[in-house]
Amino acid sequence: MAEGNKTADRKGGFMSGYKATLKSMDTEETFDLIFYRPIGYMWALLAKKLGITPNVITIASIFLGVASGICFYYNNVWINIAGALLLIWADSFDSADGQLARMTKQYSRLGRILDGVSGDIWFFAIYVAICLRENVTSEFFMSHHWVIWVVAVVTGLCHAVQAAMADYYRQFHLYFLKGEDGSELERASLLWDKFHSLSWRKNFFQKLVLMFYTNYTVGQEKRTPQMQKLRNALRERFGNKIPQKFRDEFRVLSKPLMKYTNILSFNTRTFALFAAILIFRMPWLYFAFELTALNILLVYMMWRHERICKRMYNAVETGDYD
Repeated sequence: MAEGNKTADRKGGFMSGYKATLKSMDTEETFDLIFYRPIGYMWALLAKKLGITPNVITIASIFLGVASGICFYYNNVWINIAGALLLIWADSFDSADGQLARMTKQYSRLGRILDGVSGDIWFFAIYVAICLRENVTSEFFMSHHWVIWVVAVVTGLCHAVQAAMADYYRQFHLYFLKGEDGSELERASLLWDKFHSLSWRKNFFQKLVLMFYTNYTVGQEKRTPQMQKLRNALRERFGNKIPQKFRDEFRVLSKPLMKYTNILSFNTRTFALFAAILIFRMPWLYFAFELTALNILLVYMMWRHERICKRMYNAVETGDYD
């Protein structure tokens, strides 16, 4: 009986520790909870034991993601399967770095930037591999080499916007759900102030990274005018003490959109990528999926979110939360 209690205690401790590494149940994707988060938690526990930092795990994921892209260049199903497994491994590390950061309180802006850039590097390698492969295996692209590269560049730009906006809406939701400590929502104006306070001579790398990150945030803000009006109105009226009633109402309206942010993140993309390469054996179909289905979803998500922000802004301005 005592042994059973100890086992139950260990299991309970494991589960409570695991849940503490999740951002929130509002924003977690079902497949992540079933697959990537448990694996990521095991990696995080091992890394903590070995003294490995979240940024080291992120950098390791970059190498795995690039190796995956190289495997997708070959028109060989077994090498392509190896590439799929490497990409899954990379994403388990991408999950682990955030879980380790939350477990050990090792938060940093550099870590957040690295985490975002890592996925971009994976897909850059994958896009290049697809282009090179199509130019030697597809009769059409062999005759029109430039077409696949143009499609890849346009797709990559769309991918960047899709991922940026999905992350931005998720952080906005977390801000009202968990407060500043539970969100990584930034203001471009404050980032610029930090940027100008640094010296190129003394803080070259830090300033360079901050420059790219600030411009990234500027892009997010420009695409969300109603959100910015709402943020400004809340700051002017309530400062940092946003009423709980507002937080609760915004969460109810925003939560249904979290499924779209998840679709625009990683899992749906990789399912489509694996289908294009492993099942249909036509990698270019992945570009078609991103350019059509994901862009339509992006536009719809942004339209819905801006409507929510406009509605909440009007309520704030009319004093509904005073």
